[in-house]
Amino acid sequence: MVLAFDKCETRPAHIDAILNSLERYNPETVTAFQDYVVQQCEDRTFDCYANLALLKLYQFNPHLLQPETVTNILAKALTVFPSPAFSLSLALLPPHTQPFGPSGGDNQQPSQTSDFVESIQKLTRLNTLLESAQYALFWSTFNSDDLYADLVADVAGFEELIRVRIAVEVGKTFREINADVLAQWLDLKSREALEKFVVDVCGWEVDKSGKEVVIRVPKNRENEARSEVKSERVGVEMFGRVVRRGFEQPA
Repeated sequence: MVLAFDKCETRPAHIDAILNSLERYNPETVTAFQDYVVQQCEDRTFDCYANLALLKLYQFNPHLLQPETVTNILAKALTVFPSPAFSLSLALLPPHTQPFGPSGGDNQQPSQTSDFVESIQKLTRLNTLLESAQYALFWSTFNSDDLYADLVADVAGFEELIRVRIAVEVGKTFREINADVLAQWLDLKSREALEKFVVDVCGWEVDKSGKEVVIRVPKNRENEARSEVKSERVGVEMFGRVVRRGFEQPA
């Protein structure tokens, strides 16, 4: 079942009450929303609607903005790609923090230093790699700088959640894939770890009968090749006007 954008099964009652009343515009609710972000990071849940409401409050009250909370929201949004959660969150951030916007300027606040902007840029880089299905490059980039690990440190199971999302996208596209290629996409260096993930988490098969180990994905609605026959009936009457125009005398 697909929930509506503003619904979340794991949302606490007090957060739901705020979101469905004028209290969502009350700056005093910022603390409740920030605590909820912490809860999402710990519980491996995600509530895009509530997080966007918090970012909107930051827009109205920039002095309340907490960089750590913002980076946690963006890091959590990465774990639900390819949804638009990251882009929607990014669009609500101050102009000076935008990865491709103007840098510096008189509007930049001293409390929001270049470190905060750099963090957003790095998370945006990761999002771009995920959305463009450059999974091996995503992991090499993620492992290339300790700052990435710091940015997602509060998000419990970040790497596992990303692997699951990558596997979901792979399962939509492939019926079989080379084990070495998949290992790079999932950043699982040992064959044992890869096979355990593929079998236990994904429910896929490992075929070792050939020269190369192949991962076989069961048929589903997305990866099944289906022929589609389209017929179109075109009658002569449809071209009547064109034929008539051909016999008309020029004015």
